[in-house]
Amino acid sequence: MRFAAIADVHGNHLALEAVLADIRAHGVTDIVDLGDMASGPLDARRTMDRLMALDAVHVLGNHDRWLIDRPVEKMGAWERPAYPQLNAAHFDWLRTVPATRVFRDQVFLCHATPADDNVYWLEAVTPEGAVTMAPLDAIEKEAEGISLPLILCGHTHVARAVRLRDGRLVVNPGSVGGPGFSYNVPFAHRIEAGTPDARYAILELTPAGWSVTFRHVPYDNAAMAALAARNGDKEFALALSTGWVG
Repeated sequence: MRFAAIADVHGNHLALEAVLADIRAHGVTDIVDLGDMASGPLDARRTMDRLMALDAVHVLGNHDRWLIDRPVEKMGAWERPAYPQLNAAHFDWLRTVPATRVFRDQVFLCHATPADDNVYWLEAVTPEGAVTMAPLDAIEKEAEGISLPLILCGHTHVARAVRLRDGRLVVNPGSVGGPGFSYNVPFAHRIEAGTPDARYAILELTPAGWSVTFRHVPYDNAAMAALAARNGDKEFALALSTGWVG
């Protein structure tokens, strides 16, 4: 069993196309998508059209949910530029996507944690704004009740794999389209990948267990940075240019 995991595309259609090409080049045919597909100051329509046509297994991210569960005036800064680009077919499709699901009876899929689509799982934020690995006890607590050997999540945009003490593996493939952002919950902090590459993971079941290969794929990030700048998001433009927020 071998498949690719993508997450957090955030309207970055050029990064998505580069990742899909890299997946094909590696002979991988099965894809799971861990959500946060459209929101951001980029090209939501083109990204959603591509994802909806893709033969993949999807789960809903928090930014996807925010596009369909509230009026426009209550949407956040990343939903507002995406919403007018989308049509009824996009919203209707998002409403069919579940928050969690099981892939091929062996892999549990969620966006952030199994219980909450807007909580960091593998990372913790200190009051000083440092982003660190979460304590193993806290990671394992979020995995309670899930017996599957492989668990996939996204949300933090940080590519990481954590082996639980019972052998289960929790993997975040990193972000396809968002190499950096700042946020103020639970404390002000920044997530920075350090390069502007598009990220995803290839997972393979071997006789020794699950193997994880993290892929960093270059693409025309300058074009996406320019689009973010034209749409008024200087911070995201910097992240797309460099992989750093500040």
